[in-house]
Amino acid sequence: MGVLAKDEILKLIKKGEIKIKPFKKEQVGPASIDLHLGKKFRIFKRAKGTLSIRNGMEYQKVTHMVEIKGKASFLILPDELVHGITVEKVSLPPYLCGWIYGRSSLERAGLHISSGFIHPGSSNKIVVEISNISQIPLALTPGIKICQLILEEVKGKAVYKGKFRFQKEP
Repeated sequence: MGVLAKDEILKLIKKGEIKIKPFKKEQVGPASIDLHLGKKFRIFKRAKGTLSIRNGMEYQKVTHMVEIKGKASFLILPDELVHGITVEKVSLPPYLCGWIYGRSSLERAGLHISSGFIHPGSSNKIVVEISNISQIPLALTPGIKICQLILEEVKGKAVYKGKFRFQKEP
């Protein structure tokens, strides 16, 4: 078990084991795949009160969706958290899982990206949690390289069947 390098990633994409749509070969780095920011964002409403953190919580009740039109940017304020989604739909076989990491060039500007774990057998667009930890507003342009996907072999085989398996928006 280990992290897949560029040659192995490209081989598995060519064989159709890993599917990424849309995809360009230039997205693959030495041991990761660049993914791009889509145009839809889920924004947490500024509200008084408390969101109870528990299993099965419905955070959608305290959020709303925004879609960016044309070449406009999305402004994320200091200390704000939003959900974005990748342009790409990623499909993994049952013997691979993935980890999402923010790009260091964006992190250095105070844009923190997380998403965590991509289950084996997943096939969907990837929601990324985006936080502005800087002291200034940051303008996000849809289409930028927002994160990188690192693939790792799984011992055994598994297929994700959770509630987010068909996600198409943040």
